[in-house]
Parts: sequence; C-alpha cells; structure tokens
Amino acid sequence: MSRKTILVYTFLLIGTGITNAQTDIECQTKLSNFHESVKAKKYDAAYESWLYVKTNCPDLSLAIYADGEKILKHKIDGAVGDEKKSFIETLLVLWKDRSQYFASNTPKGEYDAKACQLQYDYKAELGKNKENLYECFNKAFNADKASFTHPKSLYTYFYLMVELFDEGKKSATELFNTYDDVSEKIDVEVQNYSEKLNVLILKLESGKTLTRKEKNKKRAYESYLKNYALIQNNIDAIADKKANCDNLIPLYSRDFKIHQNDSVWLKRAVNRMYHKQCTDDALYEKLVKQYDKVAPSADTKIFVATVLYKNGKDEEAYKYLEDGYKLEARPYKKSNLAIRIGVILKNKRQNAKARVFLWEAVKLNPSNGKPHLIIAEMYKSSAKNCGKDNFHQRAVYWLAVKEAKKASRVDPTLQKLVNQSVANYMAKAPTKEEVFLKTMQGKTIEIKCWINRSVVVPKLD
Repeated sequence: MSRKTILVYTFLLIGTGITNAQTDIECQTKLSNFHESVKAKKYDAAYESWLYVKTNCPDLSLAIYADGEKILKHKIDGAVGDEKKSFIETLLVLWKDRSQYFASNTPKGEYDAKACQLQYDYKAELGKNKENLYECFNKAFNADKASFTHPKSLYTYFYLMVELFDEGKKSATELFNTYDDVSEKIDVEVQNYSEKLNVLILKLESGKTLTRKEKNKKRAYESYLKNYALIQNNIDAIADKKANCDNLIPLYSRDFKIHQNDSVWLKRAVNRMYHKQCTDDALYEKLVKQYDKVAPSADTKIFVATVLYKNGKDEEAYKYLEDGYKLEARPYKKSNLAIRIGVILKNKRQNAKARVFLWEAVKLNPSNGKPHLIIAEMYKSSAKNCGKDNFHQRAVYWLAVKEAKKASRVDPTLQKLVNQSVANYMAKAPTKEEVFLKTMQGKTIEIKCWINRSVVVPKLD
C-alpha cells in the first residue's frame, strides 16, 4: 500500500471518528432535552429530539424506550386516520427494538402482552381480526406467563377466546382450559400482592407507622388486588353462563379416559364440578377418587371429604378436612384452604368449627377480608336461634355488622359488598325506638349458643 493511500485511509478514519463523536455528543444533548420535556409532560416538544436519538443512537439509554412510549401514546391520542395508524405502528416497533437493545429490562410476557393489547385497542385502525389477536395473546401468554400479569390483558385474552367459542371456532375444552389458565394466573398474582400487603398490614397492627414509600406501596398493592378481583369476577360471570352440569358432565365423561392420569386436568374438572354444584352425579365421585389416587394432596383430601359428607359419613369426612389442612404448609395456600373448609362446615351448620378455620384463615392472610364476611353471614343466619327474646336475637345483627366492617378495613376490594351487608344487617337489628324503650343504649348484651360473644348496644341516630 502506497504512502498516499495510507494517508487517505487515515484521514477517513479520523473523519469517521470525529463524525461519530459529534453524533454521540448530539445524542447525549438531545437525550437530556427530550427527557426533561417528558418529565414536564411536554410530549410534543420532546418528539423531534427523541426521534433523532432513537434513529441515531438506539442503544444509548433505556430512557429512549421508556420516554418514547409516553411520547407515542400522547401522539396516538391526538392523531387521526393514517397519522394515528403510523404512530401505533411506531410504538409496536419501539417495543421490538427495546427487546433487542435492552433485553434484560424488557420482560417478554409483559411487552408482548402490551403489543397485543395495543393491537386489540386499535384493531379497526390496524385491520386486525379476532383470530389474529387471540393468537397474539396466546403466544405471549405461553411464551412467558411469569411476566404476563396485567389485569386488562388477562381479561382481553379470555374474552377473545369466549368470542371465538361463541362463533364456533373454539371448543368447550379450549374455552375452559383458557379460563383455568387465566384464573390460575390471577391467583398467583393475588397471592403475590396479598403477601406483600400482609407485611404492611402487620406493621400497622403492631402500632407502627408506615413510611411514605410504604404508604404508596400499600395503595399500589390494594389497587392491583382490586383490579384482579374485578377481572376474576367478570370472567367467572362469563364462564358460569357457559358452564353448567348439562355441559360439564358429558364433556368430562367423554374425556376421562384420555386424561385420567393427568393431575392438572383432574383438578380442574373436580374444581368446576364442585363449584357448579354437579356433585350429585356419580361422575363427581369418580373424578375425586381418581384425583386423590393420581396426586394425593391437601386439595384432594378436601374433595374426598365432600364426597363423604354427601354419603352421610360426617365423622370420617371431618377427619379428611383436618388431614388436608395439616398437609398444607404454605401460609397463603393454607389460608385459602381454611376458607374452603370453613365454608364446607358452615354449609353443614357446624358453625363453631367453621369459625375456628375462618379465624385461622385471617391469621394466615390478614389482607383477605372474606373470612370476616362469612362469619358475619353465619351470625345473621343464627340470629333467630341465639338470644332469650326477640330483642336479644335481633341484637345478633349488630355483631354481624361489627364483623362485616372488619372485612373492608383489611380488604378495600370488598367495600361495596360490606356496605350492602351492613345495610342489610342494620335493617334487621333493633330500631332506635326499641333501644330507647328498653333503655339498652350502651349496655352489653351476651349472646349465647355457638356464637358465645357479647355486643355493645350502639348509639343510633
């Protein structure tokens, strides 16, 4: 190579280096500019600087993608027609690029679900049909269930399955499998946020004050739990319309031979048969026994107990309940098991035993208010049987009110239900006039029978 040629290459390399350095400086400057604009929510002002950095230095900072998402969502909201479609498609590309340049900060399930949800929300603009969208959600869910957590996307995923089922494009088996997948995922997330919330509730109950950061976390955890409860209630309502004994019994009878050694299938079948009250059919007992044989656990013992109760073997059934409860060691799971046992015993009118398990459920998962509501309902149902006269019997409703209010104090998601229950109980409790005539205000009433509690007659307005 001649000296002249070497000099030309040297100048080219120096020039390239200078150009790259200038680009880097420009990118750093514009990165700072658009980031400050985004913090001030001046998204239009941020757009040009952001676009330059995204185009020329896509691996410079995660802020390109975090801020870019906010900028593009703002642009989408303010645009129409082809311009709107262009911004939507740009956001979809942005998430793909984020996974390329910052893979460790881009959970696949979370961002694939966000992309699917965006396409669903703007399906008309993008020309997407139900089949396209369902496959998008299904692929995202199965690729990374751990980070596919957003309540809205979980609901959309299930709802698309329901629409395809109604159109005859998906089978009942596929529908129920998707329902179970989504419900089990919601349960995982509810457990996650409940356990985090329990730490803060126990701190409050010990008399300590939450820090500002902890208060924000508490609000966030409660918000997630409220949203998951709403989604679960909605998909339950939809599934309940599709699932009834007339549909379930032939479906599970047909598939039993194929899945008789599949513990997941057996668990789901038994669960649905139990909750849809299809327990009188011989198939239920067959499923329960096979489930206990294939995968004996705390769960299977409870279901065996329901069969024994149905056959009038109450003493043996109760032993199975106790054995099942002892088998479960995980606090959150044990709490849910205690609630199930409590409800079974409540339905058998073994209220004192039921309350013991429901109290255990509260201790194990303090952020769950459902046990309080169940106990309040048991008090209400026993009002006529506990008390020496009509006034004392109706005083039981005050005890029910007191118990029900505990539910919303620990679990804000139950506020509406608690308000309804309290209004119902107060309407049946002694009136202000009755309290006055009997000069009972402020006095303590002892309630006998299984309840064995006292209640102070409240001051009524």
